[in-house]
Amino acid sequence: MDEIVILGIVGSLRKDSYNRFALKAAQELVPDGAVLSLAELHGIPVFNQDTEMALPAAVLEFKRQILAADAILFATPEYNYSVPGVLKNAIDWASRPYGESAWTGKPAAMMGASPGNLGTARAQYHLRQILVTLDMPVVNQPEVMIGDASQRFDPDGRLTDEPTRLYIQKLLRALVQLAKSSPASKSQTG
Repeated sequence: MDEIVILGIVGSLRKDSYNRFALKAAQELVPDGAVLSLAELHGIPVFNQDTEMALPAAVLEFKRQILAADAILFATPEYNYSVPGVLKNAIDWASRPYGESAWTGKPAAMMGASPGNLGTARAQYHLRQILVTLDMPVVNQPEVMIGDASQRFDPDGRLTDEPTRLYIQKLLRALVQLAKSSPASKSQTG
């Protein structure tokens, strides 16, 4: 089997987002035989169904990245008890037009970091609901909810909390295993 390609999607536009930092930590922790690249959501316009038949360039590039990956790792903040609008917007674009979703069958996992003590628990549950309708198999355990993020990352954004690093490693191993067993994995056919 070829190398498993994981696309990490940063669910925040903030330069110093704890979720971006968590994905950078995941890049260091990815198991042998896998690679993790990051996708940013900058430049993706607000979804407009009137233009879905002529997708904007930023959306086409985002869909290309998704289709080239074997698996997806979402890192989502929590805004008002749910996923950020920018993440939901990108998910919606990549599912369009109807019948041409880039998400179908793509194995996924999620994690999230927050200054609050719940570590994006509610946002992750909403994201799980969204992924069900997109027909994406999702890693159920472990759940990685990084609460009190300011205490888990140093001023340079490095994840210093060893138990959190171990949870991310376990999540990545589970995602790689799911990708290896998934019929949607491009590595299965390559």
